[in-house]
Order: sequence, then structure tokens, then C-alpha cells
Amino acid sequence: MTDQATSGVVEQAYRAERRASAALYERGRQVLAGGVTHDTRHQTPFPIMITRAQGARKWDVDGNEYVDYTMGHGALILGHVHPVATQAATEQLQRGTHFGASHELEIAWAEQICKLIPSAELVRFHSSGTEATHMAMRLARAHTGRDRIVKFDYHFHGWHDYATVGVEDPLEIPSSAGVPEAARSTVTSIPTELDRVRAELAKGDVAAVIVEPTGASWGALPLDPSFVHGLRELCNEHDTLLILDEVVTGFRISPGGFQVKHGVTPDLTTMAKIVAGGLPGAVTTGKAEIMQRFDFRAEEGWDRGGRVGHPGTFNANPVSAAAGRAVLEFIEDGAVHERIDAMAARLRSELQAVFDRHDVGGVVYGEASYWHMSLTGEPAKKGVGGPAGAALVRSLLAHGVQLIAGGGFLSVAHSDADIDRTIDAFDAALTDVAQDGHLG
Repeated sequence: MTDQATSGVVEQAYRAERRASAALYERGRQVLAGGVTHDTRHQTPFPIMITRAQGARKWDVDGNEYVDYTMGHGALILGHVHPVATQAATEQLQRGTHFGASHELEIAWAEQICKLIPSAELVRFHSSGTEATHMAMRLARAHTGRDRIVKFDYHFHGWHDYATVGVEDPLEIPSSAGVPEAARSTVTSIPTELDRVRAELAKGDVAAVIVEPTGASWGALPLDPSFVHGLRELCNEHDTLLILDEVVTGFRISPGGFQVKHGVTPDLTTMAKIVAGGLPGAVTTGKAEIMQRFDFRAEEGWDRGGRVGHPGTFNANPVSAAAGRAVLEFIEDGAVHERIDAMAARLRSELQAVFDRHDVGGVVYGEASYWHMSLTGEPAKKGVGGPAGAALVRSLLAHGVQLIAGGGFLSVAHSDADIDRTIDAFDAALTDVAQDGHLG
């Protein structure tokens, strides 16, 4: 399987040292729908197949070593196999993985979240960020008695039906087939313009506004914090709930997430990834008056008219609870953030310098401990898309660096040596991509 982006030097370098990955991918295609288990893991001509990871590095079945910036899709703020998370999880594995009953760990985990996030008055656990945003929308509708949700163009909130609206170009087509018009008609996606928000809220039928607070796709299209402050004011004026989707930014932008760093108090917050210490886990949290809709009450009509139902086999499972609590306690003083934010700033600066030396008009940007690249000269959701972007990502893999969505996340396990290696790989990758004619 080849395409224009994988011809020449880049394809040869990629294929040459990954024959076992290619064979394993062909085997997987016989049993895995689409050949992968997450859309972002699709890679032409085939994805790398990983066997183990440690710290900031991981190794594939061919023995190739990579500096990893996927970091569990942003979940591993401490890196791979960090003793804080692994010891807590390992100890709990010996005690039980699923009690089918309530337990103290879920309470301690929730207490730690509430300690770090002042707006978290009550907590409800889930297994994924998609579940969390789905539940936040349901809560908002139940609490306000309104059906419509306003979101923003290109902002990603998971893969449930309501989250498929306005995510990818062309924006009028859902990001997945199989989404009923009845579902997507209750969600309105608009540009990030406060006047547009004001006009929608004035119609009086909006239950909530949901936003990725640093911008679409964890800041690929950055938002100024003043925009989120403006949303808070408009939602207050129109009795509409504000949902901050902090699935990525929660505990990464600061120990208290975006909302603590920038002083915005939402009505509801969704979090996943770091919240569970790198294991499956997520949270919907917010004001007690909203979260109390989970309560069982004796009053007539409440159970089948006012209460929000919520089962979930693995909600707050003891292993995720143990790892999540341990990691959140470890990072609460901000020392981890100070270190990884500084390293990310260095990485962004030096990657930009490489772009400038090659004179290709690319930009590197980001916030806190994450970064994005764009080949367009300005922030862009698909900044490393197209043949040139695909070739660059693939060439970086060939040189031992793995990105996620054209950027990545730093962890406390990353070192100056990892950054040095990344800069060298980036320099070499740009040379290879230019040699193949993908940079004009």
C-alpha cells in the first residue's frame, strides 16, 4: 500500500526497519475492523506495533526505539510505567479489580478531585471522556428543561451522536455515518464569536454551551481565555449552563486545569485522561444543585421524570481509582507542571528554529506542556495534514519520534536528552521530506 506521501526516501526509511510491524498489521486486519482500534492510530502504509514502554520512550516489535509524545493520548503526565501509578494499581490488583459494590477508594479519589477543582462540588465517575461529555449534556438538558446544545466549530467532545456535529470539514456533515438527524438537530455548532453565542442564547432554548477551553483539538486552534470569560458572562445572562470540556486540559494546564489557572467557574466540567492516572476513567462534575439530579428520592415523579439515570459497569473501578488518586496527589503541588511546562517551552522554541532554518514557513505553538505544529504558517487544525504533513509524521517515526495529531504532550519522564534527540530527528525528517519534493 503506497501513496504520494510515502514514495521515495521517506517510505523506504519507514518500511526498511519495520517489517514485523507490517506483518502484524496484516494479521490484525483479518480480525480488527478498520485494521486499528482507534482512528488516530491509522498510518499509511501501516502503523507501528508497540511491545513495551518506559518513561518517555517506547519500542516496537522490530526493536525500534521512539521518543513518545502521544503519552497515552495525553493521559500519562508522569510518563510510562511511573512508580506512583503502577505501584498503586499493582497493589490494588492484589485486592480486587471489580467489587460490584461501593468502596472507600472511589470516595478518596473524588475527594482529591474536589480538592484540586473548586467548581467540583459533587463527582460522578465514568470510563471515558466520551461518556463524560455525553452525561454533561444530558444533565444540562434535565436541569434546564431545554434540548439544544451549542458547541464550536472543530471542537472535539468524543464520539457519541451529539458530539459528531461540526467537528470536521465540511462542517455540515457529521464526523460519522449513522447519526440520526433527530440527534444532531439538537446541537448547533458555531464559530468562536461571542456575538454568535449571544444570538443563539437569546432564542431561549439552549441548555448549555460546551467548549474546549484552550481551543479546538486541545488548542490546535487556540482560544484566548477572555473568550471563555465572555462565555461565562453570556451564560449567566441567559440562564444557560457552561460546560468546560477539560478531558485534555484537566490537571495538565495546571493542577486545577484551565478553570483554576484562568479563573473561570463552569457549571459542569468533564475530565478524563490524567484523572485516572493513565487507566480508563473519567468524570462529570459541577454544581451540587445540578449533580443532585443523580439522587434517589421518594417524591412522586422524580425517579422517572426528574432523576438522571447512570449505570456503568466500570465506573470508579478500584484499580483506576487507586492510580488516579495517587497521581493526582503527586501532582497537586505544581512541581511537575513547572518542570514539564518549561521543557515544552524549550521544545517549541527549538522546533521553531529548525522550521526557520529549513525556511518552510512552518510554526510550532502550544500552551503549558503540549505543542502543535502547522505547515500553513499559522495555527490550523489540520496543520500537518496533506501529503507533506503525512510524510513529515512518517519520517519522524523513521527517525525515532512519535507524535499525536501533529504535536504532542510532555511528561515528567521526558529529559533534555529526549528533546535533543527530537530536534535532531526533526531536522533530519524535514531534509527527507524536502528531498521527496513535499515541501515545495
